Order: sequence, then C-alpha cells, then structure tokens
Amino acid sequence: MNITFRQLRLFQALADTGSVSAAARAMHVTQPTASMQLKEVTQAIGLPLYEVIGKKIHLTDVGQELAATARALSASWSAFEQHVDAVKGLAKGKLCIAVVSTAEYFMPRLIGTFCKKYPAIDVALEILNRDGVVQRLGRHLDDLYIMSMPPTDMDLHDEVLMPNPIVLIGPTGHAWAKAGRVALKDLKDSRFILREAGSGTRMAAEQYFRKKKFKPAVRLELGSNEALKESVAGGLGIGVVSQHALHGLDKENGVAVIDVEGFPLASSWHMVHHAQQKLSPAALAFRTHLMSAVQRDKFTRRSR
Repeated sequence: MNITFRQLRLFQALADTGSVSAAARAMHVTQPTASMQLKEVTQAIGLPLYEVIGKKIHLTDVGQELAATARALSASWSAFEQHVDAVKGLAKGKLCIAVVSTAEYFMPRLIGTFCKKYPAIDVALEILNRDGVVQRLGRHLDDLYIMSMPPTDMDLHDEVLMPNPIVLIGPTGHAWAKAGRVALKDLKDSRFILREAGSGTRMAAEQYFRKKKFKPAVRLELGSNEALKESVAGGLGIGVVSQHALHGLDKENGVAVIDVEGFPLASSWHMVHHAQQKLSPAALAFRTHLMSAVQRDKFTRRSR
C-alpha cells in the first residue's frame, strides 16, 4: 500500500469531523484536493473506507481501523517531535486534555499556571459530561483525562488527584438548610434535582442511595451544575453536587449545604490514561505540574 503520512492525517481529520469539507479545512487544502486524496487512500487500501448516508460520513469497519491506525501514528510522531525538542532543550509541544464538566471549576486555573511555566506548549482542553470523556478515552483522542469515576472496563493508568466531596444542597431559606444534622430517611418526601444519568456525581449518589435502600423522588435531571444550582435556589427541590461546584463556599447563588447523614460522600478526582500509552514530554510535564500543585494544597483548600 502506498499511502503518505499526510493522506493518513487527512483521513484522521475525516474520521474526527465526519465531513470532507471540514477535513479539508482542518488540513488547509481545498475540498476537491481532499476528495481526490481520500479517493487515492481508498484505492490503495482496496476496500470501502466510508459511505455517505444523509450527507454524513460513516466509516466502515476497515475505515475505523484505519482511523485508529492514523491516530496512533500521529500520536507517535508527535511524541517523537516533542522528544527531539526536549533533547534540544526546547519546552514546546501540544497537550490534549479531556475533563468532565465539574472539573471546569478548578482545571482552568491549573492549566493557567502550567501555561505560564511552559508558554510554548499549546493546550487543547475538552470539557464534556462523563460519557463524552469516556468516549474520547476509548478513541485515544487525548493525552490525559480527568474524571471522578473512571471506567472499569479499560486498562488504565489511574492516579488519584484530589478529593471530590459530594454534598446535598437546598435553598438558603429552606428548613433543612437551617436545621442541624438531618437523617437521610427524613428526605423521603423531598424532591431531588440530580445530574444527568451517567455523570460521576450522579453515580456516586446512586451508589450511596442503593446502599441505604433509599429511593429519591427525582423531579429534574440536568446536565449542568449551574442549572442545577439555579433550580435548587428557585425552590424546585434539593440537589446533589460536587462541592467544587460551589467554588469552595457553603453558600452560593441562593443555595446552602444541607448536613445530611452520610454526606459529604467520599469521592475523588482521578487522572487517567491508557496503561500502554507512552506519554509525551508535554503530558509528563503537565502530570508533574498537576500533582505538585495538588500536593501544595492550593486547590483542595477551596473545597473545604
């Protein structure tokens, strides 16, 4: 097979964007050029790599394998480039990080201090719900992933980053917010506002509720911490959130932490990557920076 590295990168862009025109833009070529190059790749493989259904690109099984191969080669080449830069004493490169949405309350600060230390390293940050991060993890799209509930069906290198306490919140004027310690069973008639199914916060809460044989009456399921807090402040129910979503404060935006039996739930932030993945110098530098910042306790103090 005679396929150039640039053609592989173009096919990778096609797989990532799902569009020939978007892939052409990503590779800075015209659409006719991209179409011609993709046709040459298909001819070189000798099997269909993708089909167009409803104006959208769908990869065949062989196309999926080629896309995975292209990503692996691209990652290896990027790691080699960064290794050469490191040997030359140049601190530059590219770093791709995917984090769950609740981590947006502390990750930008950590990335900011990293970028000040390594200004020549370009950082791409994806903020998604847990399912989105797990999908990117499964496709090997990033260097490092930050989440609270790593999947158990993947071979991962898993480091505990810092605590992620899960708390119950209510409106600031609610009786539960003013009371002392509340028994979980006393909340049986309360309406709950939870994160969407599959989120790490929701999974931690459901594990505890099952353990205590408690079934919450769920009024709303929301995909945003901010929407959840506003709904609680509006009197729609009591909510379950990471304490990081409160910016380290007991009271915020009309909500207050409720002192409930078993809460805060013990949970942790994890930094993961595939066990067989060789981290680039930029990723290694960021991992060291992150662990050092956490050990200095500059960020966990805000969650107390």
